[in-house]
Formats: sequence, structure tokens, C-alpha cells
Amino acid sequence: MKLSFGNKKENLLIGIKKNDPAAQKIFYDQNVKKFLSVARSYISDLYQAEDCVIKAFCKIFKHIESFRGEGNFDGWARRIVVNECLNFIKSHKTVFYLDDVHASVLEVITDEQIVFDFNAQELIDQLPDSYKMVFNLYVLEEYSHQEIAETLNISTAVSKTQLFRAKEKLRKIYFQQQKTLKNEFI
Repeated sequence: MKLSFGNKKENLLIGIKKNDPAAQKIFYDQNVKKFLSVARSYISDLYQAEDCVIKAFCKIFKHIESFRGEGNFDGWARRIVVNECLNFIKSHKTVFYLDDVHASVLEVITDEQIVFDFNAQELIDQLPDSYKMVFNLYVLEEYSHQEIAETLNISTAVSKTQLFRAKEKLRKIYFQQQKTLKNEFI
């Protein structure tokens, strides 16, 4: 028997709340790639990211009754994916947050030096975990520094410091790659 929910998210949500396997499969198929992309922005290893997504889907289906209909269901589910990734990182790795900011001298960069041929995920994967978590929460999930601080149990100052350092590190990695590419073509 094939269920057709069409584009009606409400009917799909009702099916999921009734633990209907067909509704769960439709929701899974519609969101697995998106959720894996979210997980990969936090976790570099594809298999570990996939594990987090699977656990997140299990939590979504198990705790569907806790969704009160306030706000967007997709946003609620995405937050579960993000939290699952953060829990994974916290349980498998030691992450240190440093409070002090040592601003580096910024290079003067001309437009001719900038080449916009890069893979953002590869750049983000090179960040230390503490930088990556704060960067992703701030840039991708649009958390405030206060929300990041509460989520990661750090101060807002540490959140701001980690974001600053993440941006600096990304900039340095990117321009180092550009120099390497430029030298290869000379």
C-alpha cells in the first residue's frame, strides 16, 4: 500500500505522530541528504556524521509528541540533528576553548588575488572542533552568541573569541591554498 501525502506537511506530521512507517520513510527520504549535510558541517568523518543522522531520525520519531506545533517542524528536526552532532563531539573528543584573542596583522589583499574556486566543506573540515562548532552554530544555524554559550556551556566572550579565530583560520587556510594554486600554475 502506497500512501500519498502530497506536499501537505501537516498530513505527513500526523502520519509520523501515528508511527506510520510509510510517513516516516517519506520524511526520511525528504530530509536525509539535508540532515547529512548539516551533520557533515560539524563532523568531518562521513560515517560518524551518518551515525549522528540516524540517531537523530530515531530521536525525531521517538520524541515526535514533544513537538508542540510551535514553529517549524523542519527547524525542530534540524535542531535535533545539530544537538546530536554536538553530543557526539562532546562525548568523543576533548574540546578546549581559549578566552584570549590575539588578533593577527591582516594582509592587504587585492581583488586580483581572490579566486572563488573552493570547497567550503573542505575548509571548514580543517578547523579545530571548538572553532568549527561555534562557527557552524553562528553562521549556519544563526544562533546568537548567548545561545551558543548556553548550548556549549561556555561564556559569550569565549563564543565570540572562537568565532573570530575560526574566521581568521579559514581566511589563512583559504589564502594559503590560493598561494599554492598560484605557485602550481607559475
